[in-house]
Amino acid sequence: MLYAIAQLNQMSEGEFTESLAKIFEDSPWVAERTWPKRPFKNVNDLHRAMVETVEESSLTEKLRLICSHPDLATKTKMAEASVKEQAGVGLDRLTLEEYNQFQQLNQAYKDKFAFPFIVAVKNHTKESILEAFKQRLENSLETERKQALIEIAKIAHFRLLDLIPTSL
Repeated sequence: MLYAIAQLNQMSEGEFTESLAKIFEDSPWVAERTWPKRPFKNVNDLHRAMVETVEESSLTEKLRLICSHPDLATKTKMAEASVKEQAGVGLDRLTLEEYNQFQQLNQAYKDKFAFPFIVAVKNHTKESILEAFKQRLENSLETERKQALIEIAKIAHFRLLDLIPTSL
């Protein structure tokens, strides 16, 4: 279902949370805690408020949010939005060699940082994702935690734009 920002501003906390529960992967608490910040002027204002909610959360909650994201190019169950996003760049159609490379990088990343590699795959290619993997494996834990949250915010923005067309 598509929404206008005015509709979201008028919703009860429950309706708002249910409508935006999937914006942040398996983390409806972001929408729930953002509801009191209404009214929102536009989708970008809503996005800023949701990102602010994440920024205000505890380190434990941030890590849970990061860990709720699936590995890239995995065959495990993931949220419908993640399936579509990964399919959009061909991560569902990898050769065996590419698949193995993604699995090795996923594991190396998790071994180093203890959470999955996260990148907003929209506007990426398989090749640019692999390059980002390699570059970011050189980062510190603190840098990667911050980068993961930046990427999650980008993913959330793309998901909001799909849910709240600016023409409504």
